Amino acid sequence: MKKSLFFLLFSFSTLFFAQLGVSIPGNTSAGDSKWTFGGYAGLSGSSGSGVGLYITPRAGYKISDNFEGGVSANLSWNNSSYYSSTMIGVGPFANYYFGRTMYISGSLQEYFVNQKVKTSGQALSTNETALYLGGGYMQRLGERAYMQIGVMYNVLYNQNTSVFGGGFIPQIGIV
Repeated sequence: MKKSLFFLLFSFSTLFFAQLGVSIPGNTSAGDSKWTFGGYAGLSGSSGSGVGLYITPRAGYKISDNFEGGVSANLSWNNSSYYSSTMIGVGPFANYYFGRTMYISGSLQEYFVNQKVKTSGQALSTNETALYLGGGYMQRLGERAYMQIGVMYNVLYNQNTSVFGGGFIPQIGIV
């Protein structure tokens, strides 16, 4: 039973997202703060006994009620008996909200990548720029909490040269 559960959990590169929004109190109440903090965290796996972890913290500033800009970082680590990879990324992001029901988003990330194929000893150290554009739907969960469901696409993705497996990234989070 444990092996079956482990196989189901890790056989499909499953990602779990969690996002947290926090306000810094100043001279105004915490609900009126223009600063936001949050991020995503994820776990992935494969049937080849591989495991992956990523963390993406972010800090933003509400320029207006519907427009937010900020900076985000990204740390991704993957390891299996055949392959290991570490990616670190950093860059700006912007979100525009339409009545708190829809949103569009953009993020420019510069990734620094180290990969190693353990069976052949081949190693790669490179960097890659990604420009993610996308959007999605927002559902109110409480007075100040929303669930976001959306998709982002790396418009700079090149199937022949990219270190990424694809250009699309699904997003599910709480803001």
